[in-house]
Amino acid sequence: MSEAADGQSTAARGTLGTVRNAVLLLDLLSDGPAYQQLTDLAERSGLAVPTAHRLLRSLVQAQIVHQDSRTSRYSLGPEVVRLSQRYLGRLPVLSALAPYLIDLRDALDATVTVALVVRESVVYVDRVDGRDGGPYRESHRLANALDTAAGRLLIARSDDASWQRCLDTHAGPVPESPDRLRAQWRGTDSLITDDGPAPVIEAAVAVIDSHGEARAALAASFPAHQPERAEQALNQLKRTATAVGRTLGNA
Repeated sequence: MSEAADGQSTAARGTLGTVRNAVLLLDLLSDGPAYQQLTDLAERSGLAVPTAHRLLRSLVQAQIVHQDSRTSRYSLGPEVVRLSQRYLGRLPVLSALAPYLIDLRDALDATVTVALVVRESVVYVDRVDGRDGGPYRESHRLANALDTAAGRLLIARSDDASWQRCLDTHAGPVPESPDRLRAQWRGTDSLITDDGPAPVIEAAVAVIDSHGEARAALAASFPAHQPERAEQALNQLKRTATAVGRTLGNA
C-alpha cells in the first residue's frame, strides 16, 4: 500500500472511530438521568475525558446535545427531535396507517398504537387513546422489544444482531429456548401478550408489505381483566394491516 493510500485509510478509520464514539455518547445520554456529568459519560463510554469533552462540545454546537449552563451537565438536544420527526414523516407505513387509527379506536373502544423496532427497542410512534386508556398517557413509549406483542412480532423478524442485543438487554428473565420462540413469533402475523410490565393486554399484528417485509406493528391495548376483547380485536387489526400492507409494495 502506498504512503498516500495508507494515510487515506488511517484518516477513514479515524473518522469512523469519531462517529462511532459520538453515537456511543448519544446512546448513553438516552439512557439514565436526563442530565449527566462529563466524567460519568467518559467512564461509561471508556473514552478519555478530553476526548469525550471534545465530542460533546461538537454535538452541543450542532444542538444534538444540550449543556445546562448552571450545572455543565449534558442531555440530548432539540435537534434530535427535529431529525426524528423528519424521519418519521417520510415513512410510508405511518402515512398509510394514519387514516385508519381513529376509526379503529372507535370500533374497538381501545387505545390503538403503531410501533417500530429500532435496534433492540420497540418504539411507539403513533397513538390514539381510547376511553379506558387510563389517566396517564405514554405518548413517547419505548420498551425492550421482548416486553410487548408488537415488539415480539418485529424483533423476531429483525436481524440476528438486534435479536441478540434484545436478549442481552432485557431487564427480566430471558425466555427459555429463545430461538424457538423467535421462530414461533416469526411464523405468525399476530400476537397477544399480557405478561409484560404494564397492567394491560396488547393485541398486535405485523404490517407486512408485498415483499414480505414487516414495516411496522399495529396494536390495541385492553384492560388485563378483559382478555376476550383482545382476541376479538385481532380480526379487525389484521384487516387493516393487510389493506395497508398491499399499498406498500412499491413504497
